[in-house]
Order: sequence, then structure tokens, then C-alpha cells
Amino acid sequence: MLRVVVLVSGGGTNLQAILDAQKQGRITNAAVTAVISNNADAYALERAKNFGVEAVCVSPDSYENRELYHEALVKTVQSYRADLVVLAGCMVVMPKAMIDAYPNRIVNVHPALIPAFSGTGCYGLLVHEKALERGVKVTGATVHFVDEGTDTGPIILQKAVEVLPEDTPQTLQRRVMEEAEWQLLPRAIDLIANGKVTVEQNKVVIKE
Repeated sequence: MLRVVVLVSGGGTNLQAILDAQKQGRITNAAVTAVISNNADAYALERAKNFGVEAVCVSPDSYENRELYHEALVKTVQSYRADLVVLAGCMVVMPKAMIDAYPNRIVNVHPALIPAFSGTGCYGLLVHEKALERGVKVTGATVHFVDEGTDTGPIILQKAVEVLPEDTPQTLQRRVMEEAEWQLLPRAIDLIANGKVTVEQNKVVIKE
């Protein structure tokens, strides 16, 4: 059984999609064992508790500097003997120590079709604002492994979502979540948990 630790910062809708998929049997051979947030007020922590999953806050405000915070974050993840770390709306940039401890075992979801609208500073609603400004007809979401770059790790899954003429950043964000993010993230976890994902020359190979 793959032990999954989920890192969150806000409301936790992606976390809820994972927990629902686990309950419905769409994620097999894996279970969320802990949810960690950098924000004590994150509703995601309540979602975890409601599901019976241990929820903990590791806040940078509790440490003298970023280095000590990163050290505490890595130790907390390791304390739950994580096999896979999932970033589900996590606004914390992963420190090198975390990436080194979990090579190709940290998964992130990005609300665009990487490499479009990705990279440093491109997250949240801003991604959808940029997509609409550019006038793209199709956007989507990407699940990828995390490396030392920003949105540069090997791509696991992608799903396209149509952009409608009347879209606002908010309506597009919601549809990308519903049609892509909430589908891709549980599927990626299930594939990894069942040994169907390998990385060869920085590219993901999926064995169905």
C-alpha cells in the first residue's frame, strides 16, 4: 500500500478529489496517510479530519528562517513514511532537500498545458488570466513530477479543456478543475501506486 502525504495551502478541492477517488475505489493500492499545510486556517485541514486523515500545520511563521522551516517540513513528511508526496494546491516551493529525498516521487498539478502558462510566478487565477489574454482556444491541466525547476519535471498526464468565448478567469478556473485537475490527479496516483509509471530519459512512460 502506497503511503501518500498531501501538501496543501488553501481550500483543498484537489485534496477532496483525491479523497473521494480513494473512497470510490478509483485509487487502488494507495491511501492518504497525512495532510500537511503551511497555513493553519486552510480548510483543507478540515477536509482531512472529516475523512479521518491526520492533519497538521507546519507554518513558516513558526521558524526563524526559511532554512529551518524547510528542514521541519521535510522531517514532518518523512515522519509519516511517505512513499509519494502530492502537491494539491500547495503554494510552498519545494526545497532541494525534499526533492533529493523524493526523486520522481513528488507530484504536482498545474492548471494549464505545460509548457504553456507555466513557470515562476505563474499559478492560481493568474494562469487563467494569461490564457484568456492570449486568446487560446484550448487550455487544460498537467500532472507532473517535481524537480528543481518550476513546472519543469517529467509530465505524467495532461487533459485539454475548451475555452469558451464568454469565459472569465473564474469560470475557466472552475471548469479546468472539474474537467481536468480533479480527474488527472487521482488517476496519476492510481497509476503510480500500481507500478505503471516509469521515468526514462526525463520522460514518463505509462504501462496500461
